[in-house]
Amino acid sequence: MKDSLSKISKETWNCKKCNLYKNAVHAVPGEGPANAKVFFIGQAPGETEDKTGHPFAGRAGKYLTRMMEDIGLHRDEVFLTSTIKHFPPKNRAPKPEEIKACKPFLLRQLAIVKPEIVVLLGKTAESTKIKAKHVIVTVHPSAAMRFPKMAKQMKKDFQRLKRLL
Repeated sequence: MKDSLSKISKETWNCKKCNLYKNAVHAVPGEGPANAKVFFIGQAPGETEDKTGHPFAGRAGKYLTRMMEDIGLHRDEVFLTSTIKHFPPKNRAPKPEEIKACKPFLLRQLAIVKPEIVVLLGKTAESTKIKAKHVIVTVHPSAAMRFPKMAKQMKKDFQRLKRLL
């Protein structure tokens, strides 16, 4: 049977490879077109994402959307996901074993989308060591929102992304 983003999404809803599913309201597999040129990977779903089932739905997501719009990208033309697919309790960072449990989903999503550019948002996303034609490692939008120096770095990284488009 051919793999699809829809199939992966359904599998994340039923995944029990780690304990995160126990307290999660929704799985947050990611979303975007199967032919997206740009693929964003964040740390983990937050509380808002857990409630809605959509990636980057909270304040950091709004910040990320503004950053994309500033360089001419729109949310509906990129793929958005995280290293893990369920909300970690108390919004803690994902544990290595949780990232490892979810990585096959991420790799399958990448294999289907085949993006030209992967943007790794933050240290957790960077730790996945994802490969692509072009990889941009930048700060997570939640950090950019809190620290002006990181916001400046993210803006610089997004200008690099714009040049690659």
